[in-house]
Amino acid sequence: LNRRLEQINSRLIILTGHPEEVIPRVCRNHDVDRVVFHEEEATEEKLCEMKLRDNLTPRGVAVNSYYGATLFHPGDVPFEIENIPDVFTAFRKKCEKHVQIRPLFPEPETLPPLPGSLSQTEFELPGETFFGFSPQSPSEKSVLPFKGGEQAGKERLHHYFWDKDLLKKYKETRNGMLGADYSSKFSPWLALGCLSPRFIYSEVKRYESGRVRNQSTYWLIFELIWRDYFHFISLKYGSKLFHASGIKGKEYKWSRNNDHFRIWAEGKTGIPLIDANMRELNQSGFMSNRGRQNVACFLAKNLNIDWRLGASYFESLLIDYDVCSNWGNWAYNSGVGNDPRDRYFNIVGQAKRYDPDGDYIRYWLPELEKVSDEFIHEPHRMNVETQKSCGVEIGHTYPFPVINLEESYREILKRGA
Repeated sequence: LNRRLEQINSRLIILTGHPEEVIPRVCRNHDVDRVVFHEEEATEEKLCEMKLRDNLTPRGVAVNSYYGATLFHPGDVPFEIENIPDVFTAFRKKCEKHVQIRPLFPEPETLPPLPGSLSQTEFELPGETFFGFSPQSPSEKSVLPFKGGEQAGKERLHHYFWDKDLLKKYKETRNGMLGADYSSKFSPWLALGCLSPRFIYSEVKRYESGRVRNQSTYWLIFELIWRDYFHFISLKYGSKLFHASGIKGKEYKWSRNNDHFRIWAEGKTGIPLIDANMRELNQSGFMSNRGRQNVACFLAKNLNIDWRLGASYFESLLIDYDVCSNWGNWAYNSGVGNDPRDRYFNIVGQAKRYDPDGDYIRYWLPELEKVSDEFIHEPHRMNVETQKSCGVEIGHTYPFPVINLEESYREILKRGA
């Protein structure tokens, strides 16, 4: 971002501290009379914004804020925020019918230089050690060598849309789990603001004009609308999104079984689909959408563990962490969010459907590399002789299942999920 700003006669200044304290100090020291910022939706971020306004306004500093994270502008959505439907389909259909996507702003060709008093401020981007973290390199097995920034985000879009021509089959491939190009992988750049949903929308429309328009091109826009929906739900419900009972106020008796949570987090449940996805997350900071739904359902429904532990764990690791999407999706898959049917997954059935040959499982669970397709999704079903022939010892080199899945499904039904 700094390099991009330097190209148009400006630069980035990095300051550390609480925004509501640091920004007023900058305004005071450099005679700043206006602060402009990009609004967020979640409660902690809104509290920060409120404190910032309270600290600036009495000093005569004008404050302007704008929305830019969503495809639909909040002012254009045909609902008051408090009346946003609790079911996505109702929201989507009315927005698709009544909302015109606002056009992109033209990129500025130049910006005025920073005043001399600010231009002397050193540019220093804090590293991991500044925040108390040890530098980590993602696994070489990571689905993509993700790199931050607008340029890298645009390069990824160009690769997916124009070089590989993959948008035309997005709907058919998006539920894959292994490889770089089964889905767009735009989420890290969207989450960090390197790509805007409107830019992606404009490129979809350009693709439809120049290549093809079909269900797949629509489906990418559909997914952007899902992302919008969780942002607006966050605005509607505020802190309720982070309550154990969620936006529905459903009072489940959640477990706090630390051993089960640790086994889930480490990818050692003995259920290959869950373990492979969790190990991918731990080693790369990324996981497919299909994987996220399954591991969330497994933790909250099958293990009956407080879903917020899982959402927090994801928050600590995901390179595409977005507070609204993460917590909204976790609540949805845990039965306390926007799913009107409160469903659960048959984990082995999902594995057989979305990883039929076990390639994804073998990729992330090398201890199961020699297990046949017959047993790859349920290796505990192998007898001792078969285990030896595969170089696996259930309970030693790979764990027994932490629970009996069939029994857990019956328990889920008893709880009313």
